[in-house]
Amino acid sequence: MNEVLDVTRPSAHVARVWLNRPDVRNAFNDDVIAALTATFETLSKDEELRVVVLGAHGKAFCAGADLNWMKTMAGYDWDQNRADAQKLADMLWTLDQCPVPVVGRIQGDCYAGGMGLAAICDVLVAVEGATFCLSEARLGLLPATISPYVARALGVQASRRYMVTAERFSAVRAHALGMVHELATPDTLDARVDEIVATLVANGPKAARECKRLVRDVSSMPITAELRAETARRIADVRASDEGREGLQSFLQKRAPAWLPAA
Repeated sequence: MNEVLDVTRPSAHVARVWLNRPDVRNAFNDDVIAALTATFETLSKDEELRVVVLGAHGKAFCAGADLNWMKTMAGYDWDQNRADAQKLADMLWTLDQCPVPVVGRIQGDCYAGGMGLAAICDVLVAVEGATFCLSEARLGLLPATISPYVARALGVQASRRYMVTAERFSAVRAHALGMVHELATPDTLDARVDEIVATLVANGPKAARECKRLVRDVSSMPITAELRAETARRIADVRASDEGREGLQSFLQKRAPAWLPAA
């Protein structure tokens, strides 16, 4: 595998996207940013897809920016820096807008831009010994493009601390703060990810997409009459849909729904 990403489709419903630069701890550069953007743009259009697993080959998940890329950026003027940062911001937005659940698999260091990737995941599973760090301030920089996603996933108060201190913190700490959903050992990491993938595939495919969109839409909105009416409309739409009717009937009839393969 010589590409910066290793993308596999173990089934029509599941895609696995692996960062594939283990020799540089899967650090970002222009090629990685472009490849992730293009890959998730394509996956987002796939109506058969139900879940994406985002992981990395090697010992680290993502160490942040590639050293050679940083050397190049050191000579950029303001306009070049602005254009370069916009590509990273657009990549993160593309991943965040993926309509199906994204399961993150964190097996080692997750630093700087890698924290942005982890933060966009809907379900995050990490090895207990993994380490997280918002290291930008240590270099006189700031985690600007990843900040909306990190603050959402890590929480405002924890983000205030770890962005300004650039301290490393453990997966156990990230779990306590709510960013990491599941902790695993190196031997159980893949099995736990597979269990979550199987759970997601078993759910109504349209309902899962709508659930993800629902959380995004309502989480920052005040609970007004308009919001109450909107949520009522959404559940009515789903109940009246073919998938909603099939899901309810299969439950009442104690049989598998049509979106699952027959036993």
